[in-house]
Formats: sequence, structure tokens, C-alpha cells
Amino acid sequence: MEQYKRMALFAEVVTAGSLSSAARKLGMTPSAVSQHLRALEADLGLSLLHRSTRKLTLTEAGARYFEGCAAMVAAARSAEQALARHRDEPQGELRIAAPIGFGGMLAQALAPLQQYPKLSLCLLVDDAVVDLIDERIDIALRVGNLPDSSLVARRLGSLPAQLCAAPSYLHQHGWPQQPQDLAQHVWLGTTSVRHLQLSGPGQSHVDMKMPVRIKATQVTALHALCVAGWGLSIAVSKDDHNALTNGSLVPVLPDWKLPDLVLHAVTPRRDEQPAKVRHALALLAEYVANFAV
Repeated sequence: MEQYKRMALFAEVVTAGSLSSAARKLGMTPSAVSQHLRALEADLGLSLLHRSTRKLTLTEAGARYFEGCAAMVAAARSAEQALARHRDEPQGELRIAAPIGFGGMLAQALAPLQQYPKLSLCLLVDDAVVDLIDERIDIALRVGNLPDSSLVARRLGSLPAQLCAAPSYLHQHGWPQQPQDLAQHVWLGTTSVRHLQLSGPGQSHVDMKMPVRIKATQVTALHALCVAGWGLSIAVSKDDHNALTNGSLVPVLPDWKLPDLVLHAVTPRRDEQPAKVRHALALLAEYVANFAV
């Protein structure tokens, strides 16, 4: 390693044209620079420079050696510049995993990344939990409580949750007036039981478990079933909230609130993140902060 340092020093001396100029640029004394050059020549068994009081002149061996030393320094600077660009400007492939219902959110939240021509995007949208290391995932979106792991989780924010149904369903089956009425309705979900924790007027709380009659493995399918009038569901995704806005879905028990769902961005590394990951995390956090029903 010391040899490489002396090679870089030799290249700097030749480029600068004198020991003193090179010493000033390197933050060293001329005598220290001269000492390193003598040590380099001793290791090589060849003279690299003709020294005089007025100038330095390369020997034939020095001229040949300088080409390699200069190429080494140029390669090192090129590597540093590449790392700087990697650190400061998003580039390369950004791989993000998310549940299916968040595909639209990612498309909107990450839209500003289009301005970076050296960046490509790969979205792995699946409700199954993927292995971040095996799939080379940079960021994975996870909802709810996270199990302990060696992965790094960053809280992006929370998503509002709302009991909802299609007007056609409520017209046929009636409007629930109290939480206890929910037991008489058809429930949609991804599991066999829908767990509800409701907070209502006067700081009242109700904890209920509802059997799910209609199940689907994907939130997009649940959204479609709810809009089609199959039963009650919990609005979480952007599609759900858009439907609440345009009237395709309506709130059920609007005075009773469900706890917000916490959204995390999980990454496989703890050290400094590349620019592509930092930019994506900032955009996702901004989007979640502005998410509204």
C-alpha cells in the first residue's frame, strides 16, 4: 500500500514540475517528498528523475514508469468521481417491493425520480413478503407492526383507515348505527377474522372480532368486491380513499375511528445509503405525510 502512495506522489511531482510545487499541493515539506522519491527509487532499483537546482527531468525509466503511475492516479480519481455521483445523484437500478395495493401510490410518490436519466426503476408488487437480500431489494414497504430482524426499518408515517361499504350494499342490508350492528353484516378481508379496534364518542372503545365471509389474497380484489357491493371492508389504499371521495364507497360508522396503519420502509443496510435510496425514502415520506382521505 505504501508503494501505491509513493507512485501517486511521483506522478504528482512530475505533473507539478518541481518538488516544492508538489509539496505545496500535497501538504508536505519538500524534504519529505524527496525522501519518499528516494525510497521509491531504492525499491525499484532505478533512477526515475534527474535532479538539478533548476528543474527535474525524467529518466527513460522514469518516463515509462510515469505512464503507469499517471494511469493509476487517473483510475483512482475516476473511481472517486463515480462514487460521488452514486452518492449525490440517483443512478443505477432502484428495486422496491410493496404490497399490490400500493402500486399506484409508488407511481405517484416516485414520479419526481423521472428527472434522473441514469436511474432505472423495478417495482416488485406482491402481497407476499419477499427476501430483501435474495431479491436485491433496496426498499420494501411494510404495513403494521414489524417482527424483530436485522433489517433497518424507517417509519414513513401512518395511513388513515375507515370502515366503508358501497351504497348499494347499505341500501340492501341497512346502515349500522352502533358497533354491535357490525356483527350482522358481511365482511370482506384477507384472513378468516377481521379484528376491529374502534374509538368512539366520549373516549369509548370497542374491540371486536368479525368472521370474514368473503376473502381475497389481494387488496385490489377486496377493493373491487367492496365497490361491487359484496360487503363491508376497511379503506386503506389510495384506491379506497379515491372511491370514498367520488362516492363509490361511503363511510360506515363515521363517528367511530379505527387506528391508523403505520407504514414502514425497510432497507437491508445500516450504513450510508446511495442517493437513489435517499431520494426515494424522502419522496415516500412526503407522500405519506400528505396522504388524505
